[in-house]
Amino acid sequence: MRIFKLSIALLSGLFLTFSPIAFAKVTGNTITLGSAISLTGKYSTNGLHTQRGYDFAVDRINSMGGVTVGGKKYKLAVKYYDDESTPARAAQLVERLILQDKIEFMLGPYGSGLTKAVAPVSEKFGVPMVEAEGASRSLFTQGYKYLFAVLSTSEQYLAPAIELAAAKAKAAGKSPSSVKVAMAFENDPFSLDVRAGVVDAASKYGMKIVIDDKLPADLADMSTTLTKTISLIANCNPKSFKAEILTILPLIKRLAVPMVAMTHCEAAKVQEKFPNAANGFLCPTQWVETSPNKDKYFGSAADWNSAFKAAYSKHYPTTVPYQSAQASAAVLVWKESFEAANSFDKVKVRDAIAATEMETFYGNIKFSENGNNIAKPMFMRQINASAKYKAVITPDDLTHPRKASY
Repeated sequence: MRIFKLSIALLSGLFLTFSPIAFAKVTGNTITLGSAISLTGKYSTNGLHTQRGYDFAVDRINSMGGVTVGGKKYKLAVKYYDDESTPARAAQLVERLILQDKIEFMLGPYGSGLTKAVAPVSEKFGVPMVEAEGASRSLFTQGYKYLFAVLSTSEQYLAPAIELAAAKAKAAGKSPSSVKVAMAFENDPFSLDVRAGVVDAASKYGMKIVIDDKLPADLADMSTTLTKTISLIANCNPKSFKAEILTILPLIKRLAVPMVAMTHCEAAKVQEKFPNAANGFLCPTQWVETSPNKDKYFGSAADWNSAFKAAYSKHYPTTVPYQSAQASAAVLVWKESFEAANSFDKVKVRDAIAATEMETFYGNIKFSENGNNIAKPMFMRQINASAKYKAVITPDDLTHPRKASY
């Protein structure tokens, strides 16, 4: 009886050891990409934007015949795990995708912090990752060979606002050096990179940075920073301002400064929640639907925008977030790279990604030796009186309703 029980145990162990893996890198006619993505937690809104962008591109590629490798047609699929907006959890899940699920091709998570957490994991196992949401420039100074990003890096986010301010100063017959800059950023890697880009651009024109604050944990309370702004650069009567915890946008509106620029307007639904207060605000964006770029999968930027809104009309009745657009672009890179490599060998596919040079509806994509996209600029959009975004492509396009001058 003891021998019989031992045999059963050994057989069970052998069965578990040799049972097939459900999600290998290529199973049958399906290529499975992996992604740890924020479906819950702090970054869930943008995580869902990203997932929908991935899924939309996967569906489109599959509907057009999929991916051809070695003369055989394959469909794309994505296996997701919810990283709960936690870097440590994201790293753990990417390792699980690689070691347990045998995924050898990755799409990135949402955000620079989580991408920083997972990049060393994919690098350790030699698994290529094409990411769409980690913009921190420090990601591309680590010598990673398997990390590639389709978006512009973070130091470029608000730098165009400085360029626009310089152009408007010149148009008014003033020196750009007369412009005063007030800044407030969170103390995280992405925000500090954005700040560095503003500092570099302002220094180029000799602009004076009169306020350089760290944002408080409670973003509804910027009274200290804004009080200083009033005294140093705003065109309003300080006596009419009460330094109390108020909603941030109506508070900023009362400053009457000539230009306000802030990141992540779409994610915060600034134009929807504060249509009057946000009138004239500038918002950096990785992509605009009026871009002239196009590709054979989606057509023009406007075509992608219309099709995506139709597919997700419940979620995006007005403005489509750029996070979704760049997520779709990342999937296009995978499609092109698999076919260019004509192989599923990780090194060959990695080399094909590195050699990518393509035009997409999202913009041109070409990777530097560090893995960042060097072929696409940042854009600025402005919220108008109708609470809609207007693309600002060049300094000449900038029209601002505020009457205060530089």
